Amino acid sequence: MKRKLDELNLLDDFLFGTIMSHPLYGKRFARILVRTILNRDIKVLKIVSQQNYYGQDTDRHGARLDVYIEEENGILQGEGNASNIYDIEPDQTSDKAAQDSLPKRVRFYRAAIDSKSLQSGVDYSRLKNVIIIMILSYDPFGCDRMVYTVRNHCVEEPDMKYEDGALNLFLYTRGKSGVITQELKDLLRYLEDTSWQNAVSESLREVQSMVDQVKCDKEVSISYMKSYERDRMMRNEGRAEGKIEGLIDSIKELLSDSGSIPENLAAQIDSEKDLDTLRCWLKAASKSGSIEEFVKQM
Repeated sequence: MKRKLDELNLLDDFLFGTIMSHPLYGKRFARILVRTILNRDIKVLKIVSQQNYYGQDTDRHGARLDVYIEEENGILQGEGNASNIYDIEPDQTSDKAAQDSLPKRVRFYRAAIDSKSLQSGVDYSRLKNVIIIMILSYDPFGCDRMVYTVRNHCVEEPDMKYEDGALNLFLYTRGKSGVITQELKDLLRYLEDTSWQNAVSESLREVQSMVDQVKCDKEVSISYMKSYERDRMMRNEGRAEGKIEGLIDSIKELLSDSGSIPENLAAQIDSEKDLDTLRCWLKAASKSGSIEEFVKQM
């Protein structure tokens, strides 16, 4: 069931994306996140927003990038001098299949960013570093760690230097294992339960003030209601599409029993999207003894 706007936490796509892309609060919010998570300050940054609405609903993240941070002349792990991109994604899905596919989803996000960050003809050395940070309410790898740091490396020589500018961080809000700063522990608790009670530091109280202002904004409220209507329409369309595909498969299965289906007839069945028409065709196919008889009843 769709929650009310004032009930959302910062692990909810809509609220997180709205604040991150907010014209007044976005850059400050981004700086607080990066400083707390990576223990470094961003001086020059740009918020890149690709959509107006964020996520598919309040408890499952859509497979798309809505907003990320570009830092000019950033340094990844103290080596080299290149631009950094930070993609920070909250995710509190309870779908086990979605949880299991998280590494591939992160791989997809990185590919989407890389494909846009290097113009044609530009040397690969100018490819931007991409730091993907997933903030999760579930344990992605089952080791109860608060932070999982994942990099590419050589299997045969694990100590060999291999720097391709890719870094993945998986932050588990309920993790118990690992050594991290108290500030990061407080942030993870706050993101999952966003309230004044959990805003225990000056920076978190600043974020909570942003959250309060955004939740009271009439335009944000309207956007949230529109996102609900869009999601409801997408779900209805999805259910209808599933019914259409099922009817088409059933019609073809029945017809195939009476012979090979001509390509033009198969194409006509595939292109039909009206549920009532397909139901009539299914009834005709179930009663027809041949494909020719079915065509006469169409």
